[in-house]
Amino acid sequence: QVQLSESGGGLVQAGESLVLSCTASTGKIGGISRLGWYRQVPGKQRELVATITSGGTTVYADSVKGRFTVSGDVATRSTSLHMASLKPEDTAVYYCTMDIRLTVMGELNDYWGRGTQVTVTS
Repeated sequence: QVQLSESGGGLVQAGESLVLSCTASTGKIGGISRLGWYRQVPGKQRELVATITSGGTTVYADSVKGRFTVSGDVATRSTSLHMASLKPEDTAVYYCTMDIRLTVMGELNDYWGRGTQVTVTS
């Protein structure tokens, strides 16, 4: 079974920085194709923040470009999100996600952490 555990959320003031980290706890797997972060506020759909593929291709939401940086390491099954120049509108629950193949020829499935709260005050 795959479990993703996030850490690093908290309460900060606008303009400050925060780093979120996530690690997957699992036995032997076939591979990880994508790692990243989504966020959700009450009453709204979960939205993509930033992702990175095993090949290093990144995708960012327009709202975080230039402020957030995603990194990922498939060998250590970990991903981080460096958030700078935080704004009150960045307040949300942030979820880590990884697309994992449990066996080399197996199906690719997405796994999610439980989320970590980020609150930015003005």
